[in-house]
Amino acid sequence: MQDIWGHDLGELDRTSSSSDSPDRGSQQDRVNNLTAVTEFFLVGFQVSHGIRIFLFCLLLVIYFGTICGNLLIITLVSTSRNLHTPMYFFISQLSIGDLLVITDIVPNMLHILLKNGTTITFIGCISQLYFLCGPEVFECFLLTVMSYDRYVAICKPLHYNSIMTHAHCVKLSITCWLLESSIILIYIIKISKIIFCGPNIIDHVFCDVVPLLELACSDTFSIHVVIFLLSVPIVFIPITIIVISYMNIIIAVLRIPSSTGRQKAFSTCSSHLIVVSIFYFSLFSVYVVPTKGQTLTMSKILSLLYTVFTPLINPIIYSLRNTDIKKALQKVLHKKIQKLRQSPVP
Repeated sequence: MQDIWGHDLGELDRTSSSSDSPDRGSQQDRVNNLTAVTEFFLVGFQVSHGIRIFLFCLLLVIYFGTICGNLLIITLVSTSRNLHTPMYFFISQLSIGDLLVITDIVPNMLHILLKNGTTITFIGCISQLYFLCGPEVFECFLLTVMSYDRYVAICKPLHYNSIMTHAHCVKLSITCWLLESSIILIYIIKISKIIFCGPNIIDHVFCDVVPLLELACSDTFSIHVVIFLLSVPIVFIPITIIVISYMNIIIAVLRIPSSTGRQKAFSTCSSHLIVVSIFYFSLFSVYVVPTKGQTLTMSKILSLLYTVFTPLINPIIYSLRNTDIKKALQKVLHKKIQKLRQSPVP
């Protein structure tokens, strides 16, 4: 049996069992006698000064672009009546999650690039991990809910309005947030109990669980078991629901007699499918694909996929491929231009 990173839990168990020798107590005493680490040093990208300045400017542009793009979607969905539908409500919730992720990661990353590395307290590191994992888990649940929304819209169109009411959508969103908070709290509490007493240098761009566990002095078998168990409701069940939903959607679309009708039905799902594919590809490339032979620089770049790239690309996908959002934006801009023309010139 393997955990979500491909570690052999059986091997870890045998290692843990073999350590239950008569000198187990003396080993534990030595760990307890070591000074606990109270802060970590985040290395960041070890590159030349010129490249660091370029990366700083690039990340700064991406950061502001992501903030503006996601805020624009949230504003349009909340103010435009034609966007007051379940699909756009969930898109606005996705934008909130993306804002939380990028705000948690990028400002500290910019500081690291300027200073060529920076220190972060143990509490600050755990907090950053919590506010990273929370929205990511929320997006896993929300993308599943969005696939269910598309399933109802295409497979049960006559019952769509009665099933996906605004109150039901709000309940689904709140449930996603509560589930995420409960699961991540268990996860973070378990990680916070790990003893760090050796090197405190994290060769990464932010506090992530993989580099943190590499610095642990205490036994990490139990945390690997917890991560494996939590990956079932976080990853495997949502993916299963999404796959089943789209299998039913494909069957329903293929039954539509006209090619125009099939194209129109599937176009409502295309943006969601692209977002799901990018999201899970980035997560799997970091946490599931074996890291043996992978350079530290490549690992850092891959980690930017779901912390920086995904929050940037999501609003672009939903705005460029969606005529309703384009119309709502044009309407808002038209009103602003009209007000400017009607305002008296001093």
